[in-house]
Amino acid sequence: MAVIQQLSAHVADLIAAGEVVERPASVAKELLENAVDAGAKHITVEIQNGGMTFLRVTDDGCGMDPDDAETAFLRHATSKLRCADDLSSIVTMGFRGEALAAIASVSRIDLLTRLTGAASGTALHLEGGQVTEHTEAGCPDGTTILVRDLFYNTPARMKFMKSDATESSHVFAAVQRQALSHPDVAIRFLKDGQEMLSTPGDGELRSAIYCVYGRQFSAGLVPVDSHWEHYTLRGFVGKPTATRGNRSGQHFFVGGRPVKSKLLTSALEQAYQNQMMQGRFPCCVLHLDLPPHLMDVNVHPAKTEVRFLSERAVFDAVHYGVLGALSHAVDRPELKLARDPAPIAAPQPKQDFFKTMDSSQFREFAQAVSDAPKVTPKKETVAAVFGPHTVEPPVPHADPVTPPAPVVVPSAAASEERLDFLPTEAEMLALGSPTNTPAAESAPVEPEQQALSMPEVPDYRIVGEVLNTYIVIEQNGALLFLDKHAAHERLLFEKLRSSEQQIMGQQLLTPIPVEVSRQEAAALLENAELLEQFAFTVEEFGDGAVMVRQIPADLPQEQAEATLQSLATALSEGRRADPAALRDHILHSIACKAAIKAGWHTTDAELADLVAQVLYRPDIQHCPHGRPVCITVTRGQLERRFGRG
Repeated sequence: MAVIQQLSAHVADLIAAGEVVERPASVAKELLENAVDAGAKHITVEIQNGGMTFLRVTDDGCGMDPDDAETAFLRHATSKLRCADDLSSIVTMGFRGEALAAIASVSRIDLLTRLTGAASGTALHLEGGQVTEHTEAGCPDGTTILVRDLFYNTPARMKFMKSDATESSHVFAAVQRQALSHPDVAIRFLKDGQEMLSTPGDGELRSAIYCVYGRQFSAGLVPVDSHWEHYTLRGFVGKPTATRGNRSGQHFFVGGRPVKSKLLTSALEQAYQNQMMQGRFPCCVLHLDLPPHLMDVNVHPAKTEVRFLSERAVFDAVHYGVLGALSHAVDRPELKLARDPAPIAAPQPKQDFFKTMDSSQFREFAQAVSDAPKVTPKKETVAAVFGPHTVEPPVPHADPVTPPAPVVVPSAAASEERLDFLPTEAEMLALGSPTNTPAAESAPVEPEQQALSMPEVPDYRIVGEVLNTYIVIEQNGALLFLDKHAAHERLLFEKLRSSEQQIMGQQLLTPIPVEVSRQEAAALLENAELLEQFAFTVEEFGDGAVMVRQIPADLPQEQAEATLQSLATALSEGRRADPAALRDHILHSIACKAAIKAGWHTTDAELADLVAQVLYRPDIQHCPHGRPVCITVTRGQLERRFGRG
């Protein structure tokens, strides 16, 4: 018996379907492209249950006659190609003749179509790629395709599908890409009966962008219209101040087809070089038009990849086109001067705070601080820590700057104020007690001595601060460069995460409207109950926006919008809304927004306190985003750089 056998047509169809149909979004994409190729001016996409059980696309295109309606579901049947030479001049969205056959082989399909001007239409029903009904029917011009029970006959594929919300978000994203690709076509999208998107189809790309992303996104765009040899670039790019935390706002279209291209992404982002914050990405909706013979779209069945005959020319066309647009969109801040400026005070001599302090001196300093008269701790909550220039005192479990010698804890209050960056009396007590129970807190403090241990830290000297960002420290014959923002952010994050208390919320006197895309707004509203657990109260507020009525108490109000937009982006990408991960994400945002910023002026006392906390916490190595807190340059490295090695 022969070992190698030819597969049956049914098995071959199922394998081929896996290349084209990955999820409901793939079905929506292929049917939308067919509708556009049919000349439709109005397209409606409807889904239920994430598109797995119900996905319908209705268009007013040219329609099909009875014979073509059945032929369209055969493999390699297409109206767009006649010979091999046509492959070098493809201008349609589809051309392979595989999409409908692949979709039909893994689903149940109902087709209703009528050729323009025909007396009647045609109705078809298919199961597993086989036509089971073919009748005459009355219907309007155009085509309606209803796809039911996707992957009903391939359970192995079914188990890899995500939740309905995730699949819906992918379908929505596919519809949005088509809306941006063809602004001359009016596209509607309905999810479980609710309209999520409706574009006017007026041919204006800005109108389509407004419908997809909302007013705030479209207001931060700069038009692009350039010509470079055989290449035409048109569309919009975001201002350097209107960026995102990922590349979800980047859309490239080549010949009207949405594509993914590292070449185009690189050309775009290099045009923004030195104009954006690190970790931010520009937004764009760019259409690149070029002669068909200069590109190859027959690379992948999904047609999302494209090859260019001259990658250098394409890179230059996009790069310099975007550069030219950005050169006309520089936001120049206005300088406002007071009518009667206040007299400038005479400069005060700077306190020599950064002096060398060895271990014995440091212990004497800590002893003097603990023996000094104290005032009753103020009633400010931990939110006071998040002022613009203050630094968090050492966290309890780190055994921070505390003397190893016995310390007498005073019981009487005094009228003398303490330095803000030093621990309060209550914090010193908390550091010395093994447990921190309400009973222990309320018990009277006896004037007995408590031994507080301090980890051994080599002597260090704070040299100073450079660029209002990096603290330079000399220790053990090496130089340490401490990023004050990353360090402060990590300390705040660890302090918040170690707290077992629920995140407290603050009701806003004036609710904040937050503009996001429709997809992101839907993701926020679907997770509203989960967000409520973390002190965010969001409500629906019009088209592509939510209203925020409560935010975490420790989150500065001016940062609430950016934090919620970051959460919306994460949730809309289909990430699982895990409560622990969401809590960490919120705490990341709170710590990041509340920490000292790079470039801010910081007092000597605050810098010294920050250095002490970090050096006594060997676990503080990276900020919550993964950036290093401190880097070390050894003496040997310096000497090699100066040719002394």
